[in-house]
Amino acid sequence: MDPVSLRTERLVLSIPTEADIDAITAACQDPEVPRWTTVPSPYTRQHAADFVELVAGWWADGVETVWAIRKDDALAGMIGLHRITAHPHGGEAEIGFWGVAEFRGQGLMGEAARAVIDYGFDELGLARIAWRAVAGNVASARTARSLGFRYEGLLRQGLTSPRGRDDGWVAGLLASDDRTPVAWPVL
Repeated sequence: MDPVSLRTERLVLSIPTEADIDAITAACQDPEVPRWTTVPSPYTRQHAADFVELVAGWWADGVETVWAIRKDDALAGMIGLHRITAHPHGGEAEIGFWGVAEFRGQGLMGEAARAVIDYGFDELGLARIAWRAVAGNVASARTARSLGFRYEGLLRQGLTSPRGRDDGWVAGLLASDDRTPVAWPVL
């Protein structure tokens, strides 16, 4: 699959390139990124270079679609659909994202995620998009809830990262959902 760029009112989402390596490296120095994601810590420039190369391969293989979120040409975060699987009754994937510290709290992640969700349902024919996060990641949960995801439960020690195992929250969004936010018991 060829990489696709997405545009929103304030953002451009496009495949990360070698030109992004230094910005990715700098963003991943923020302790909040590895705290809540599978990003290694300490994070090196080589990690970023390897990541950019992996993303190109994932797009080519059609297994993951990862975009750099750009606001006014600055890297504002990363977002992607991971573990994309096809099925005759509609495929599924998991959305994942992280934001650069200086761009948090501006609604950018929700804006980017809406574009990615639309792409997943409309272009990839997904029936379901899952969201998972380390239990306690309230910012990510608030974003997912605002997008219409429905909280589905706690995965005890269900998430793995370089740190080990963590409890995880899980939620889902169906193509047929109206995306109206509903109450979550953890928020």
